[in-house]
Amino acid sequence: MSSFPESLTDRYRRFRHRHFVLNADHYEELATYGQNPETMVISCSDSRVDPETIFSAMPGELFIVRNVANLVPPYETGGKYHGVSTAVEFAVMNLRIKNLIIMGHSGCGGVKAALDQSAAIQTEAQFISRWMSMLDEARLSVLSAHQNSPQAIKQEALEKEGIKQAIKNLRTFPFVRDQEERGRLALHGAHFDIRTGTLTVLNHSRGMFYPL
Repeated sequence: MSSFPESLTDRYRRFRHRHFVLNADHYEELATYGQNPETMVISCSDSRVDPETIFSAMPGELFIVRNVANLVPPYETGGKYHGVSTAVEFAVMNLRIKNLIIMGHSGCGGVKAALDQSAAIQTEAQFISRWMSMLDEARLSVLSAHQNSPQAIKQEALEKEGIKQAIKNLRTFPFVRDQEERGRLALHGAHFDIRTGTLTVLNHSRGMFYPL
């Protein structure tokens, strides 16, 4: 039987003594009364992009779902397992969040695989390419608009189009659309540049990203 990673054991102990103990009352309150976050973030699984770090959030402040390339499947009720859809439903209907943010980032491996399927090693199941097929329409649009552009430009363009696509797909959920129309829920798009630390946010009316 493999042992628990020693590096993580050390990190946990530092967390316990340097963070948890100092914030014990806050954790006690969370344990007693539950969570009440106002914001949900759907971000990429990439280890370099952590929403809680970027937004300096304490436990209980953000409801977070992470997946490859921060995608949201369109609303549908077939099949059995809907991880992202379940989280969206819980956040909107039970937690009554006020903000839902789709946060992408620079150098996304999932988006790279969408642009070039040979970019990622896959099994016969092709989980990666099947998941990234949600960006097929956006990929064609980007390739058409940036025919002579460097690959890095195409990559960033598709990362941002993917954020827009995720928001578009969110609006296919009846309960999301209803809460947004009632003014109880706001949908946001954001893109984090790992190299510079710049966060750009989507202006819906212009369809452009602007730095904070």
